[in-house]
Amino acid sequence: MGQARSSTSPQVILMGLDSAGKSTLLARLLTGQVMDTSPTIGFNVGTLDLDKKTSLTVWDVGGQKNMRPNWRYYIDECKALVFVVDSSDPARLPEAQKALKKVLADEKLRGIPLMVLANKKDLPNSMTIREVQRPALPTNNLTSSTADANNDAQRNNPRLNELKEKIQQMEMLPPVLLTILFPLSQISKQLDLPSYTNRLWEIQACSALKGLGLQQAFMSVNKLIKKS
Repeated sequence: MGQARSSTSPQVILMGLDSAGKSTLLARLLTGQVMDTSPTIGFNVGTLDLDKKTSLTVWDVGGQKNMRPNWRYYIDECKALVFVVDSSDPARLPEAQKALKKVLADEKLRGIPLMVLANKKDLPNSMTIREVQRPALPTNNLTSSTADANNDAQRNNPRLNELKEKIQQMEMLPPVLLTILFPLSQISKQLDLPSYTNRLWEIQACSALKGLGLQQAFMSVNKLIKKS
């Protein structure tokens, strides 16, 4: 896949179950093209240029079950973890949840920001998700259950609907407002993302095959790194 060009670029680790589309995603990011890929044995690595001054070194680590114990060897210099799930295969989300929980339990990843990418959104049977959903940082007075409890009332509130439309047009969605306005998605809940109150996290939809949402997602990753 290529070699990292600069050791000063933040290290981003791309993980997920096998067949989630990680290698296709990385190849599309680096080359702009769809490439034939095979199950990753070991890793792929490349440097992603976000702009003239900013780059990320992205490591794609094999996700087959017998290789997941080796994930811990790739996280020493990790500045952000990108976890890819196949949004067209809900049956494997419990397995993905366990794999994510296990790797995040490593002390080396304490406080490291997390980006979850719901890949394969181009497929008709993919699960529902907001393209951008940013939970609030740890607080004592607002939780995800607040959003769920108020959801029905919000649907019928024209002022909140108008506010939501305005917020969606903003480049960065405020965490607290987004938590109030949007209930957690099905994927977020099944991955138990709201439980990760000790780190910044986001979840976005993408299609590695069509190249949709990839550049935006890694721009968000870079912003998470700067905030952490």
